[in-house]
Amino acid sequence: MTNKAFFSMTAQQYELQRLARKVASLESGAEIVKLKNEKTNLLNYYEKNIKKLKKELELSHAETVKVCRIWFEVFEDLEAEKQKITEQMEKKIRELEKKNLEMARQRDEALDKLRESKKAEYEAKTALQEAQDKIEALNIRISKDYTNSSKPSSQNPNHKKICNGRVKSEKNPGAQKNHEHHPRKKPENITKIVEIPPTEEILNNPDLKATEKYIEKYLVSCRLVVETTKYRTQIFRNRKNGSRVHAKFPENVKDDVNYDGTVKACAYLLKDRCNVSIGNVKDFLREISNGELDLSTGMISNLTKEFSSKTDQERNEIFLKLYSSPVLHADFTFGRVAGKQGTVLICADEDGTVLYQSKDKKGDEGVKGSPLEFYKGITVADHEAALIKHGEKHQECLSHISRYLVGSIENEKNLTWNKLMKEWIPKSVAYWNNIKKGAEQEDNQKDTNFLNRYDEMVELAKKEYDYEPPNDYYREGYNLYKRMYETREDYVLFLKDKSVSPTNNIAERYARVYKRKNIQAMCFRSKNGVKYFCNGLSVIQTIKNRGENLFIAITNRFNKQTEV
Repeated sequence: MTNKAFFSMTAQQYELQRLARKVASLESGAEIVKLKNEKTNLLNYYEKNIKKLKKELELSHAETVKVCRIWFEVFEDLEAEKQKITEQMEKKIRELEKKNLEMARQRDEALDKLRESKKAEYEAKTALQEAQDKIEALNIRISKDYTNSSKPSSQNPNHKKICNGRVKSEKNPGAQKNHEHHPRKKPENITKIVEIPPTEEILNNPDLKATEKYIEKYLVSCRLVVETTKYRTQIFRNRKNGSRVHAKFPENVKDDVNYDGTVKACAYLLKDRCNVSIGNVKDFLREISNGELDLSTGMISNLTKEFSSKTDQERNEIFLKLYSSPVLHADFTFGRVAGKQGTVLICADEDGTVLYQSKDKKGDEGVKGSPLEFYKGITVADHEAALIKHGEKHQECLSHISRYLVGSIENEKNLTWNKLMKEWIPKSVAYWNNIKKGAEQEDNQKDTNFLNRYDEMVELAKKEYDYEPPNDYYREGYNLYKRMYETREDYVLFLKDKSVSPTNNIAERYARVYKRKNIQAMCFRSKNGVKYFCNGLSVIQTIKNRGENLFIAITNRFNKQTEV
């Protein structure tokens, strides 16, 4: 047997002995009595404790009731005090709410007044700004003239003297030292020679000796000689029918009294070239001829139409010459026709060929039927939309650009690009003029410098306008910059092609010829009247530019027989 089994058996025996003793004690009743006594003692102990605890509980309950009563009295007093304070606070709250409402009402009224005041102030400032803008715009409009815009000088009747652009020097007026003398042209046809003999004082002076030299001076006089040719032919009568026949007169002898091309040319040039009124032409010819030339006003007035009809073919040649010209100058001008504004389109080339065409209005309708309509060369014009769209290339008139820059300088004083561009234009034009006159050779480096300088100024304008945008009342300067930036070639073409003029002064000068006549006549009576005048003026200006004798050329055209 192992130790483990031994110890287990020993423990079981001890437990069996204990249980046997307990069973013996229970069977004898001693243990039960003992248990009852212990239970009775324990029960008495708990009952005594319970009575003690009940008594303490009753005392505690009485104390609790007393304390609760006292607390209830305190709570009632606190509640009364609270109610009183609450009523006072509610009263104050009501008063404060009332005051708050009143303050809110007053605040709303003040805000409404402030809002109305601010609205009135804003409206006043807006109106003031609009008024200032309008005043500024009106001042700009008033200040516009032929020096700072495209407005012609004829619309400023009391304008100051137009400067020719020459810089004033400190030299005295008149011929300068070592200047070549330019005498008056001596007459070639001498009709009479008058010898002035020496005086007696000269002949009797022994100190004076005659030389082979003479001093010659001329006295030129003028008189009108009227030569009249009388044509006469015998009349023959037919014995059978009584009819009369005679030899045929020359083509230019139709009326009882006829005038040849010399008389017509003289009257026509006085009226349409020298801008003399019909009545003054009639009086002048009558007085200068001592009454032998007494033309009717109807005949003088009809000379413009007659000359126009005799030069149809010549004007067609002028049209074709301009159409085939490599560079064409064009410009519109205006005048009064039949009580309304009339338009004249002027086309010219560098050779002096000119064509005036009367139009109902400017624009695309005015270009129709002109050499410019289907032109494929280079056009030179001011910024006229209907003109610059024709031709393969275009050169803007820098004279007009210079005027626009003056307006920009006057109204945009904070910018610098306009001043620099204003200085660039005369320098580049002077360089071009020197090349055309032969005073200077074409220099590629100078051309490049001028072009680069142009690009620099346009970029400067872009930066200045980006930094400070243009005002609403004046945008001409900004619009000019945009055109010069977007259509660069239209402003520098003359530097790349020296056959192109940088200005449109050719067409501008021809426009003044029509303007002077319109000012003298004040208003053409009909569209046909201005049409015939422009037809004749085209031929007159072309003849003059060719260097021909104008009177002889006009005489020959009047003497030309009209083709049937």
